[in-house]
Amino acid sequence: MAVDELQAIIQRCQILEEADFKGEDFNLFQVAGQKCLEDGYAAQLLEVIQNEKNKVIIKNMGWNLISPLVRCIFMYKQEDDKREHCLRILDQLAQLCNPKELFLGLLEQIEQTSGEQVCQTVMLLLQPLQTVLLKLQNKKAYSVGLSLAMIMNQLTPLPVPYTKQQIQEDKLGLCQCCNAVVDFAKPFVNEVVKNMEKSSEYNDTELKEELIKFCMKSLKYPLLTAQLEQLEGIEEHPFRHFAAAILDILWNIGELIPLMFVHHKGKTPHWENQEFADIERKNSAESLACLSYLMFAQHFGVECFPVVFSPSYLLLCNMTHIEVLLKRTEESVLSKGLDLFESCLLRMEDNSLLHHYLEFRDFINVPQDLVKIMTLCPMEHMRKKSLNILQLFIDKFDTEGKYTLFRCLLKTSNHAGVEGYIIKNIKDQIHLALTKEYDNIWFTGHHLISLLDLVLSLPEGAETDLLQNSDRIMASLNLLRYLVIKDCENDSQTGVWTALGKVEQNFLKPLRVGLNMSKAHYEAEIKNKKENRKEAQSSNTVCSVTVSGEKMLDMTTGMQLQVLHSALFTFDLIESVLARVEELIEVKTKAVMDEN
Repeated sequence: MAVDELQAIIQRCQILEEADFKGEDFNLFQVAGQKCLEDGYAAQLLEVIQNEKNKVIIKNMGWNLISPLVRCIFMYKQEDDKREHCLRILDQLAQLCNPKELFLGLLEQIEQTSGEQVCQTVMLLLQPLQTVLLKLQNKKAYSVGLSLAMIMNQLTPLPVPYTKQQIQEDKLGLCQCCNAVVDFAKPFVNEVVKNMEKSSEYNDTELKEELIKFCMKSLKYPLLTAQLEQLEGIEEHPFRHFAAAILDILWNIGELIPLMFVHHKGKTPHWENQEFADIERKNSAESLACLSYLMFAQHFGVECFPVVFSPSYLLLCNMTHIEVLLKRTEESVLSKGLDLFESCLLRMEDNSLLHHYLEFRDFINVPQDLVKIMTLCPMEHMRKKSLNILQLFIDKFDTEGKYTLFRCLLKTSNHAGVEGYIIKNIKDQIHLALTKEYDNIWFTGHHLISLLDLVLSLPEGAETDLLQNSDRIMASLNLLRYLVIKDCENDSQTGVWTALGKVEQNFLKPLRVGLNMSKAHYEAEIKNKKENRKEAQSSNTVCSVTVSGEKMLDMTTGMQLQVLHSALFTFDLIESVLARVEELIEVKTKAVMDEN
């Protein structure tokens, strides 16, 4: 029945000229063709399409069959003959139909797909879409760009497989689809390359621009969030293969190296809406950051990279990209920023990075981002890695650079643990200054005294929360103890003996007062808790307690007492080191007075 209807329409249209086809003819052909497909007559429909007499009809009307054809292909099982007939029909339509009409039909079908069928639909239609695009004469570059943009927009909402198991399963087919899209783009890349070989002035064509846009989108998704480390048990990592292919495209069209150093100088969309302009700028920055990660951390395309640049210059070029990556919170992106930073630093000799680099904004912002990761990131391995990279960054600077960086971090970190860590680094630098033969003006004399003004002080004097600042206070006391022991009062290389009066006034005396007040407060709290526990019917009475200004979870009285005793232990520890420092100062001062 369906086949008879189709044959009747075909016979009617065969006697008409191409210009005489009406809208009604198109509709009748589409309905009859769809009915043939749905009723299982794909083989008969294929015969009609292959018939030379129907060539003009198929050229004008065939594109209307794309939507029902795709539905039927997904309906039939892989080994079904009907599915094979449908695939052959799709191939015939790509060869016979009006390229412009079929192009729009294929794009519409890709646009309408969603969910789990996105990758299947894209992979099914890539070959006919490529065939049609290669036939187009007018607006070819625009059509290629529109196709690639539509495909990437449809893929972008899909989750990117991250773990080894997810990559191997590739449930939605994203890994396979991404690599299929690269194969789809190859003829157009080759076309650009041939034109470049013909003319050395071929620098800025529309097709080349569209391919650059595709590569930039691919770097943003899926590569920015993809797992790109080599995984054991996966011989050919699909995302690594995709990344290599994207860099190959950029290299072949002569854009890989320029993109490594500056933003692309081609046409960029002008947005009257500032919000859209900001989104475009952010996307571009993230794509370029991912490109730098691929080259410098994963070494993709590194053989193409010139070897004339110094490690410090490469670090300078990458700091903007590192900052972009470290601003993100996802582990997959954050880890790329840390890996890129570490890779750049490992290329450098210790003490080789000049202090002038700290005049660049990124060289101040990035260590502050590291501090945020160290103190706020919920993943322990990321916090530890950030700490190791911060130390690596410190080690690369010359003496003045270290001095400037320490001052900056002490003023901006707002975290006692980080401040304590920086103070320990200051102590190590002072030790080197006192034990090495060459003069070190930055960690001795008046420069050091200026730095010690920041270190040997309490943020709020005697009112400072000693428990919350215990890491910083202990590090400061240990530094002061080292200086008193190591530096002779007669020489006073560090200047600590000259500034001793100020140190006692701003640090030691307020610390002693603060300790006495804090211990008295906590001892009173312990006494109250013990008395309340005796009065209570059970020791399991639940209540809340505030430590270092923050309310803790509901606790039993026993648990509260444990916390309070722990705080007292911290105060005792601080007090013992403080007493030792005061004793050393007294002994050394008395010895000098006796000598005089």
